[in-house]
Amino acid sequence: MTPDNEPVGNFHFVYIMTLIVGSTIRFSDESDFAVDMSKKGLTHVPKDLPLKTRVLDVSQNNISELQVSDIRFLSALRMLTLSHNRLQQVDFSVFKFNEDLEYLDLSYNQLRNLTCHSVVNFKHLDLSFNDFDVPPICQEFGNLTQLHFLGFSAVKLPQLVLLPIAHLYLNHILLDLRRYYGKANETDSLPILNTKKLHLVFRPDSSFSVQMKISVNTLECLQLTNIKLNDKNCQILIIFLSQLTRGPALMNFTLHHMETTWKCLVRVFQFLWPKPVEYLNIYNLTIVERIGKEHFTYSETALKALKIEHVTNQVFIFSQTALYMVFSEMNIRMLTISDTPFVHMLCPQAPSTFQFLNFTQNVFTDSIFQKCSTLVRLQTLILQKNGLKDLSKVGRMTKDMPSLETLDVSRNSLGSDRHEGNCTWAGSIQVLNLSSNALTDSVFRCLPLKVKVLDLHNNKIKSIPAHIMKLEALQELNMAFNSLVDLPGCGTFSSLSVLIIEHNSVSHPSAQFFQSCQQITSIKAGSNPFLCTCELRDFIKSLGQLSSEVVEGWPDSYKCAYPEGYKGILLKDFHLSELSCSPALLMATIGATLLVLAVSLTFFCIHLDVPWYLRMVCQWTQARRRNRSIPLEELQRALEFHAFISYSEHDSAWVKSELVPNLENAGLRLCLHERNFVPGKSIVENIVNCIEKSYKSIFVLSPHFVQSEWCHYELYFAHHNLFHEGANNLILILLEPIPQNSLPSKFHKLRALMTQRTYLEWPEEKSKRGLFWANIRATFNPNLMLVTVNQSSDVRT
Repeated sequence: MTPDNEPVGNFHFVYIMTLIVGSTIRFSDESDFAVDMSKKGLTHVPKDLPLKTRVLDVSQNNISELQVSDIRFLSALRMLTLSHNRLQQVDFSVFKFNEDLEYLDLSYNQLRNLTCHSVVNFKHLDLSFNDFDVPPICQEFGNLTQLHFLGFSAVKLPQLVLLPIAHLYLNHILLDLRRYYGKANETDSLPILNTKKLHLVFRPDSSFSVQMKISVNTLECLQLTNIKLNDKNCQILIIFLSQLTRGPALMNFTLHHMETTWKCLVRVFQFLWPKPVEYLNIYNLTIVERIGKEHFTYSETALKALKIEHVTNQVFIFSQTALYMVFSEMNIRMLTISDTPFVHMLCPQAPSTFQFLNFTQNVFTDSIFQKCSTLVRLQTLILQKNGLKDLSKVGRMTKDMPSLETLDVSRNSLGSDRHEGNCTWAGSIQVLNLSSNALTDSVFRCLPLKVKVLDLHNNKIKSIPAHIMKLEALQELNMAFNSLVDLPGCGTFSSLSVLIIEHNSVSHPSAQFFQSCQQITSIKAGSNPFLCTCELRDFIKSLGQLSSEVVEGWPDSYKCAYPEGYKGILLKDFHLSELSCSPALLMATIGATLLVLAVSLTFFCIHLDVPWYLRMVCQWTQARRRNRSIPLEELQRALEFHAFISYSEHDSAWVKSELVPNLENAGLRLCLHERNFVPGKSIVENIVNCIEKSYKSIFVLSPHFVQSEWCHYELYFAHHNLFHEGANNLILILLEPIPQNSLPSKFHKLRALMTQRTYLEWPEEKSKRGLFWANIRATFNPNLMLVTVNQSSDVRT
C-alpha cells in the first residue's frame, strides 16, 4: 500500500478494532476468551489455542493459507481477524464447523479467488483491499439477512455483479476502487443498493476519473477517500455526486484525503449548498495551483456544519481576503477549520448565523475578531493552539459577542500581567478554558464575572490573591498542574461545587476549606506533596468523612511526601496520637503521671514501712562507721559467741528455763542482751556488735515477738548481716503459732522464710523435744574457736 493509502487503512483499522473491543467487552463477563496473536510472524493459525476461544486476532502475520483443520476445533469462535496477511485464495467451506462465526476480516491480503459455499450467518464480512478483478459476491451472500457490514474490492464492475445482495439492508458498504478502471466514454451502472453508509476508496495517485452511476436507497452517510481534482476534472466529480446526493436521507458527507484547486473546492461547496447534506467533513485537504477570488452564492442551505481538518496549502502567494471571505460569509451554524496554516479569519460583513466556531491549531494572533460586532449568535468559540498572547485582548474580542457562552483559548501563550484588572468580557460567558498558557496569579483580576466553569490547569499560578473580584457564579474550578501551596477558600467562590487541584504544591492544606466550601460535591486534590504532620490530621479526617464519589482518587492518589519516614504512605494510613500533637495535653499528661507516681510511691512506702527500713539502714550504717573508728585491737572482730538470742520479754521465762540451759549444757556460749550488752553504748550499737560477734542468731518467734519494736531491730540487723556477710546465720524457733495476716509488711523476709517452713517448732509433746534440741545443736560447728572476753551485763529498756 502506498503512503497515500495510509489514512484509509487507519480508518478501517480503527473501525475493526472498535468492533473487536466491543465484542470482547461483552464476552468478558463469561471468561477471558479473546486471543491476540497479531504481529507474531506466524505462517499458519496456531493449533494450541483454547477450545473456548471466541475472539481471535491473527492479523499482520505471514499466513498464506487457511484450512479447515486450522479452525475447526474453535467451535465457539465468533470473531476472526486475518487482515494484513498473504492469503491468495479462500474456500468458505473452511468455516463450516464455525457456526457461531459472525465477524470475519480478510482485508489487506492478496486474495484473487473466493470459493463460495453455504456460508454461516455473517454480520461483518470484510474482503476489501485485496486483488479481486470483480467484486467477490457469491449467490450465497443473498442469504446473509443479518449482514451489517460488507467490504470488497474490484477492478471492474459488471452491471449485475451486485445483484445477489441488492435486496439486503446493510448499515455499511466499503467499496475499494483503488484499481478500478472504466472504459472510455462509458459509464458503469450499479444496481440499487440498500445501505446507510457507503464508503468508496479511489486511486490515490491519479486524478479522479470515475464515471459511474450508483443508486443507493436510504443513504445517510457518504464517504469518499483519495479525491484528486483540478479545474478540468472537477465536473467529473460533481456529475458522480449528482446521483449519490439525490436522496433526501443523506445527512453526512465526508471527503478524506482530498487534493484540489481552490476553484474546484469552491465549486464543490456550491454544488452541495442546496443539497440535503447537513454535515460536510473534509480531512487532509491539500490546496494546489492558485487561490483567487471566486464567486459564491450563499443561497438557502440545509448544511449545518462544515469541518475542515489538516489543511496543506501549496499556494504561497495569494489574496487572503479571497480565501477567508468564502468561509466568513457562510450562512451555517457550525464551522471548524483546524490544523491549518491560516493566520487570520475575517469578521462577517453582516450579522452572522454562526453559533459554533472552532479554529484549533492555526496561527491566529491577538488581532482575530477585534472590533467584530457581527457574531451576534455565536455561542461557542474555540481558539486552541494558536498564537494568542494577551488575555485582555481576548476579553475585548468577546465584548461584542452577546450570545457567547463557551470560550476555549487553551494551549496558547496567554499572559495577564500587562493589563492587570483592566479586562472587558462578554457578560454571557459561562465556560472559560484558559488552560496550558503562561498565566499567573493576576489572572483572577481579569475574568468574566458570570463564569460558571473555569479551567486554569497547567499555568504558572502560585496563589489566589486575597482581594479579587467575587466570582459568585463559579461552580467548577480546575487548578491542576500549577504551583498552589494551599486549597483556595470559597470566600470569593460562594457557589463552588467542583474543585480540581491535583499536581500542585499543596503540602499542608487547612481543614478550614471544608467549612468555607459547604457546597463542594467533587474535589480532586491528589498527587500533591503532602507534609504528614499533626497539622494535616484534621484535613485527613475531613476527607475521610466524605464519600469516594466526592473525593476523586481517594485514597490511592493521596500520599505523604514528607517527612522521609512517611514518604509514600497513603494519607488514610497516616496516624499520630492526640498526645503527640497537643503540647498542652502532653504537659498535662506528664504532670498527671508524675502526680499519680508520687502518690503511688508514697502509698507503697507507707504500706511497706519504707521509712522504718530507711531509719534502720541509717542506724546500721552509723553503727558500723563508729565501729570502724575504733582501733583494731579494741574491736574484737573474732567470734565470741555461738549464738545471739533475740526474744520478747514476754517469752523470757521459756528462754531462761528451757533454751539457755539446754544450749549451754551442750557447751554453747550464748549472747543475751541482759548480760552481754556493753554499758554506755546505744542499744542499736550493742545489737549490731552482738550479732556480728555471734556465729548464729536465734530468734524466738511468737505473737509477742512480732509486737516488739526491739525484736524488729534485731531481726532486721540479723537479716541485713545475712546478705552483707553472705552467711546462713539465722535460726528461727516458732514458740507459738503466728497468723500470717498478723505479720507486718516489713517482715516480708520472715513471711517468706516461714512459708518455706525453714523454722523449728517447739513441740508440746515432751517426747519430741529431744529431737528438737538435737536439731538446734546440729546447726553449730563443734570445732568453732571463740575468743574469751570479760562479760558485762546490761538490760534493755
